[in-house]
Amino acid sequence: MIKSDRTFFLRPQDMIGIAILAFLLIVILPLSLDNFRLQFVGKYLTYAFVALGLVLCWGYAGILSLGQGVFFGLGGYCMAMFLKLESSSVEATKIQTTPGIPDFMDWNQITELPYMWQPFNSLTLTIIAVILVPALFAFIVGFAMFKRRVGGVYFAIITQALAAIMTILIIGQQGYTGGINGITDLRTLNGWDIRSDSAKTILYFVCVALLLACILIAYFVKSSKLGRILVAMRDKEDRVRFSGYDVANFKVFVFCLAASLSAIGGAMFTLQVGFMSPSFVGIVPSIEMVIYAAVGGRLSILGAIYGTLLVNWAKTSFSESFPELWLFGLGGLFIAVVLIFPNGIAGLWQTYIAPRLGPLFGGAATRRASPPATPPAPPSPSAAAPAAAE
Repeated sequence: MIKSDRTFFLRPQDMIGIAILAFLLIVILPLSLDNFRLQFVGKYLTYAFVALGLVLCWGYAGILSLGQGVFFGLGGYCMAMFLKLESSSVEATKIQTTPGIPDFMDWNQITELPYMWQPFNSLTLTIIAVILVPALFAFIVGFAMFKRRVGGVYFAIITQALAAIMTILIIGQQGYTGGINGITDLRTLNGWDIRSDSAKTILYFVCVALLLACILIAYFVKSSKLGRILVAMRDKEDRVRFSGYDVANFKVFVFCLAASLSAIGGAMFTLQVGFMSPSFVGIVPSIEMVIYAAVGGRLSILGAIYGTLLVNWAKTSFSESFPELWLFGLGGLFIAVVLIFPNGIAGLWQTYIAPRLGPLFGGAATRRASPPATPPAPPSPSAAAPAAAE
């Protein structure tokens, strides 16, 4: 039994919101949609991992990254490399000049498996790489930027440039990455055919389970002392720094966490869709991912999930009926978010709907979009002195 908010990181209204989302994803959508449409929803949910990371990184820490597609793509490419090696056995590629390597390598006169591909013969190492490779890349970028106090619009532009650079690099290294076509023709996962409808359905539920687990992680971070520091850092960074905290370390951590969450989504995207290409790494997809979080509410963990589903459903619907109008619709949606409901869907819910539901969703308390920007108590003088000396 929960006695107070301090004994458990989930408030009653948070648990109700997670339960409603879980019921929607696990029961309602699978029962109401056919396999084809359910596979679309599964693909949308892979983008929700990115939006979830952006809530922590942008909404709570105030770090706007316009290059999250890089981490989404890194996770997707790590999983695609494993799947491609499995489908490139000597028996399956015996017609190639060099059997046992991916077909695009053979086309580019590569005669042996490159060193960087060799760890991806193991599923265990692949799963570890999906988490650690994007986190390591984010650590390098974040450490270089945040230790020099680069932030705001400058950091956003740098991450956007990284997305462009990564796209060019992937396309240019065709013999190692598949080039502009990406890594395609992915068939099995440890002998399990991932192309069948039953496999797609199972992968959908795996994606839902991972997403719910990541949501719990995000709520834990939000409700912890770390979450309060992130909010205070977003609003009064100098005050937090003068309290004895190393602001750069907190920024690096939340940036790496958002990168790992994005990479999990990328890996699940590869499994469900069956390919990975540089078209998911560049500037345009990265900005679209920011729009997912903005529409749902950049201060709401669950709102980001609903925003991702709404934007992608609208994109699919408009693209099927009015393909030439979709970009205008996306632009109009972004303008509406900025001018009419800046806190997204979650802001509308907290302002107009939740207060009418009374104590079920916390009443008027739910109007608050984020915790107050008051930094936690500073560390002890012995701990604060080294930090202040920096």
